[in-house]
Parts: sequence; C-alpha cells; structure tokens
Amino acid sequence: MSESKPHRKRWRWRPETSHNQYPVPDHGNGRDHSALRMASSGPVSSAADPESPRNSLYEENAMPELTVGDTAPDFTLPDAAGADVSLTTLRRSAEHGVVVYFYPRASTPGCTKEACDFRDSLAAWAAAGYAVVGISPDSPRALANFARKQSLPFTLLSDPEHRVMEEWGAWGEKKNYGRTYTGVIRSTVVVGSDGTDGTVRLARYNVRATGHVARLRKELGID
Repeated sequence: MSESKPHRKRWRWRPETSHNQYPVPDHGNGRDHSALRMASSGPVSSAADPESPRNSLYEENAMPELTVGDTAPDFTLPDAAGADVSLTTLRRSAEHGVVVYFYPRASTPGCTKEACDFRDSLAAWAAAGYAVVGISPDSPRALANFARKQSLPFTLLSDPEHRVMEEWGAWGEKKNYGRTYTGVIRSTVVVGSDGTDGTVRLARYNVRATGHVARLRKELGID
C-alpha cells in the first residue's frame, strides 16, 4: 500500500507593481488577491480570507476615508491613451455626479467582474446623469489592453504611485495573522457634478467585487 503524499499549496508569481512582493497563494477559488502586497516574509495563510471585511482576524490601517459631505480631492491622472484626465473635467461632463471606483489590478477575475458590471449598466448610469471612472495602479498600456479585451467604454486612469488612492482612503496596510500587506482597498466614491457643490454623495470602502455595482445602483435609486 503506497503512502499518500501530503497536500502542498500552489504558488504563483505576479509582476511587481509596488513594494517588494512575495508569491501569492493560489487557493483555486478564483478570488482576486492581487490587492495584497506582502511586507514581511512568509506565505499568506489560507485559513482566513484577507479580503473579507467580516474576518475578525483582519485589520486595516489605511488613510482616512472620505465621508458624505467631504470635498473630494481633485486629481489629474493619465488614461489608457496616456492623456491627462482631471476630476474637474469629469465633473463638468456629468449632470449629477461622477462614480470613482478604485480596484487592485486590471484583468484579474474580481476586477474584470466589477468592470463588466459597470460596462453592462453604463446606459443606466448615463441616463441618470453619472459618469464612471476606474482608477488602479496599472500602467496606461495595461489599462488599454484591459479596456480592449473587455470592451470597456468608460475612462480608466493610472495611479502607479497610488497618490490619489492615498488621498481618497483607498490605499492602506492590511494585517492578517501578524503579517502586513499594503495595497488597494476596493472602494467606490460618488462625487457631485460641476453643477452641484462637488462634495462626496456616497462612499463605500472594502467592498466585494461581485454584486457591488448592483448594490450601488440600488442605493442611488438608478434602475
């Protein structure tokens, strides 16, 4: 009778975008863990989901989050074509407001799902007077590939130094079993248009990719 071999975790490498990076565990469940950047040695434990906001072993130490009534910090970032786009310009193009959503990495499962949900409901967003813009640490070239493959008609912006993410509270440290990770906190902030006071109308942090767009539309009363 042959002796059974112990189960071994599978590991895969992701390209480095910021900070020193170690292998990210492949749990085989399709979850997007690319937001996590390991700042200490050792593998991520599969005993807890580091993206779950309900995990009691999960902590965050992020920049202050924006809340309703705050003035959203202005920004200017390059889009997928390398052209500069500002929040001021986006606010001028929208009747009611701008939906600014932050995501960890283009072309990963969770981020693709979220982007496609915005794409599939973009007509409803436009009819309600909202512009949609996605921001990630990806390069303009990666954003262009992402937009082309998924037929994304809305603006994607590149924030490789995560300056805007920090200002908007969408970048921070995450602790899991004593190990510290720094990365993008999946978030969405809705800002009033140029015809309004331009303050934050709604802010949601550490959201799940699946179902987030539908919940957002329900909160804003968009059919």
